[in-house]
Amino acid sequence: QVQLVESGGGLVQAGGSLRLSCAASGSYFGINVMGWYRQAPGKQRELVASITVGARTTYADSVKGRFTISRDNAKNTVYLQMNSLKPGDTAVYYCNAEVQPHYGLGFLDYWGQGTQVTVSS
Repeated sequence: QVQLVESGGGLVQAGGSLRLSCAASGSYFGINVMGWYRQAPGKQRELVASITVGARTTYADSVKGRFTISRDNAKNTVYLQMNSLKPGDTAVYYCNAEVQPHYGLGFLDYWGQGTQVTVSS
């Protein structure tokens, strides 16, 4: 069983910064892509940023230049540094990981429980 545990959400004023962390634990063979998604009230969940095991990154256009995703493969942890936050960034942020349970098997998607990020104007 794989668990993704997030931390670092909270309330911040516009222009401020927050850093989210997500650590994977449990029994598995490997992790491929890790990423962050967000879902605002009444909206669909959307990709914010993702990073491969080789550190190739992808960002939503709305966060480019403001957010930075990184990972520590030794700790199976992914981070999201969020700077210059805007009220429009307010959402529940979810960690996602593509996990290979055992060698030779396919990858499965796992999700964290979500952490609230609220940006006040």
